[in-house]
Amino acid sequence: MHTLSIPTWIIHISSVIEWIVAIWLIWTYGELTGNRNWWGLSLAMLPALVSAMCACTWHYFDNAESLEWLVTLQATMTLVGNFTLWAAAYLIWRSTKSVNTVEPNPIKSEQ
Repeated sequence: MHTLSIPTWIIHISSVIEWIVAIWLIWTYGELTGNRNWWGLSLAMLPALVSAMCACTWHYFDNAESLEWLVTLQATMTLVGNFTLWAAAYLIWRSTKSVNTVEPNPIKSEQ
């Protein structure tokens, strides 16, 4: 029950690698565009990465009772990560709004 199959391990490990690559790509995009809010997104992804690493570590050691604190840390990092990702997404959205927006004129129907 505790051991994971090889395909499950492949998914776990590839997901962690994929997340690391995504963090790096988003950071690079922030550098290329000069928009530091994208750097914020890449940093906001770190708690989710820690959460994934906690899960992999706990499974690697066959869900040892002495490492049950990793489950709590994983849950906490998932919660923190959800909030940091939300905040980073909000900052990116806010940065795309133009400061000098013009209110559109309503279309008048001709009668």
